[in-house]
Amino acid sequence: MGQKKFANGFILGMALTLAVGGAGMKVYDVVEDRQNSKNAVNDESMEKAKLIEEIIDEKYTGEVDKELMEADMYKGMMVSLGDPYSAYYTAEEYEELNTETTGSYKGIGVVMQMQMDTGAVKIVRCYEGAPGEKAGLLPEDILLQVHGEKVSGLELSEVVDKVKASEGEVAHLTVARDGEDDYLEFDVPLEEVNIPVVDHEMLEDNIGYISLYEFTEQTEPQYLEAFEELQSQGMERLIIDVRNNPGGLLTSVCGILNDMLPEGLIVYTEDKDGKKEEINSDGKSELEIPLAVLVNGNSASASEIFAGAIQDYEIGTIVGTTTFGKGIVQSVIPLSDGSAVKTTTAKYYTPKGRCIHGTGITPDVEVELTEGLEQKTSITHEEDNQLQKAIVVVKGISK
Repeated sequence: MGQKKFANGFILGMALTLAVGGAGMKVYDVVEDRQNSKNAVNDESMEKAKLIEEIIDEKYTGEVDKELMEADMYKGMMVSLGDPYSAYYTAEEYEELNTETTGSYKGIGVVMQMQMDTGAVKIVRCYEGAPGEKAGLLPEDILLQVHGEKVSGLELSEVVDKVKASEGEVAHLTVARDGEDDYLEFDVPLEEVNIPVVDHEMLEDNIGYISLYEFTEQTEPQYLEAFEELQSQGMERLIIDVRNNPGGLLTSVCGILNDMLPEGLIVYTEDKDGKKEEINSDGKSELEIPLAVLVNGNSASASEIFAGAIQDYEIGTIVGTTTFGKGIVQSVIPLSDGSAVKTTTAKYYTPKGRCIHGTGITPDVEVELTEGLEQKTSITHEEDNQLQKAIVVVKGISK
């Protein structure tokens, strides 16, 4: 614990869970187009790679993991793009990725995001009752090391892999915490974690409150269940909370918006060739009660699609602070050997044609969370000044 912590004030960056659109995606053959001389991977580069491997086999004195060597070669291609959202997944990593978007996985039960400029990895949510919270991790902690190895310079997916690959299924983490002079160290067991993607309750004055933690395959059905339960209790107004929601599946957020918006455009994407794809609402279940949506700087990707559509259609009031500003979409493209490539394939635009990449969604009512509350794993409704403002706002909306 003797090391000094580095500068405070890291802002979030990349969310681990990203807006993807992989349904019906072509599975690419791993040997397709290798001989195209215009590509980086051509006969000459293949021969050079073989030569380097031969030198390693003949000269290197240590053990060689050929599977790891091959995987890192492919990962290097994606890293060379300079895009923090692009990555190569081995078959095992791809299987884990698919598991995570279903709402259940083996891990420590925290959500991490990466700061774009510095590469610092920040914990933005510790799920209640999960191993991370039990061990003492807090939101706003900056992850510095996993098992004594620095994580700076790694992709977020690589950091997560290091945590999950912990020997003895216990992750030894070193973090920097605001207000602490020394680094803190934690041993966190890896356990099966069922991600609570939706939470809800009835507040006073028949105001329904629904918190959406991530947009996974389970989010839409859990949202509908929560909404119907609140309706049965006499809900007259609604607050939806997407603060600290890093995003998730495009299909998930659009499914929920389809249950709220009038008939029309939800979001559209545009790829590098200018090809547009639109996702529309059928307008069959338009929300008919006053709505407020809570956002903050950790609301990213699919959360911003959600807030942007609500704001453009003016069916609710956005309350909080400016969102992260991730207005691009990643597609996960499976390969025939079970591995996959994730890369940025399009920009997305709100119904009114706004591209919020790099700027975020500016709330209709700006409210900073009271200083010191960001580091708490949970805060009461009474001390949550952003929620209290949303209550005042939604009470003032008439429909």
